[in-house]
Amino acid sequence: MLWVWKSKLILRTGTFSDNRSGILVQETFDPDLLPYGKYYIAAPYVKYLESAGCRVVPVRLNLTNDEYEKIFYSINGILFPGGSSDVKTSVFAKVAKTFYNFALKAFDAGDYFPIWGTCLGMQLLTVLTAGKNLLINTDTENIALPLNLTNAAEFSEMFQKFPSDVYRALSHEPLTGNFHHFSLSVKDFLRDEELRKFYSILSTNYDRKGVEFVSTMEGIRYPFYGVQWHPEVNRFQWQQHFAFPHSPNAVEVSYLLSDFFVNEARKNFHHFSNLKEEEAALIYNYSPHYVPTSSYIEVYFF
Repeated sequence: MLWVWKSKLILRTGTFSDNRSGILVQETFDPDLLPYGKYYIAAPYVKYLESAGCRVVPVRLNLTNDEYEKIFYSINGILFPGGSSDVKTSVFAKVAKTFYNFALKAFDAGDYFPIWGTCLGMQLLTVLTAGKNLLINTDTENIALPLNLTNAAEFSEMFQKFPSDVYRALSHEPLTGNFHHFSLSVKDFLRDEELRKFYSILSTNYDRKGVEFVSTMEGIRYPFYGVQWHPEVNRFQWQQHFAFPHSPNAVEVSYLLSDFFVNEARKNFHHFSNLKEEEAALIYNYSPHYVPTSSYIEVYFF
């Protein structure tokens, strides 16, 4: 099956090395985390971005639209992490929509601002684009899988700098850890005109019951990227009873994707108005808590 892919319409001739990417804070529902705080960011997402050479700005859920707009023009990209928030009604989803709309408007005005969605974050991107929730229940909790790469993957932005051996390994080795109860089926993706126009499917997978779902996608026009799996776990999560891939190729895949996204975020010149303001916004103002009962191990609370 052939999946359509087109070049991004906006190109940048240079890069800007000073980089700050946001991570959207989540509401705490997990009983293992709830005693520590009302909002959180799992430390593996912070490490994932920092390991590619950027600084992290936690984006809180209780700010005004004007404050979010100021943050948008102070950071260079944003990551929507995995978790358990409702993709339509949660505050997490509403703030994500705010940044999604800012990024659309900015891109149309010539300002390149990337969004990365992991697991719940990718699901949220599909809901924001389609305008409705098309997710279905799938048997995809705690399983590592190779990707069924589409024709579009070879020419994609996301995978274009993968070494040939690592790219081949993606479709032959279980390098992607899946920890989700909901997915977007390929069938429902293809039925929805908004999704077909907006994203290219780069990979699919089957759940344990044979349901084919979208596992990797990227925007055709806009620099929006989604993975239903968790690249951050390959380097930063270790519990033996979870299907966290730790082979050399799995570690390389994790690094290549974080490096890709951070380089995407270097394509704009957003910045804080002064150093004091920037220092106050960075994740360095918080210390992660050691939570041995959680698969995250380390978690930032707010």
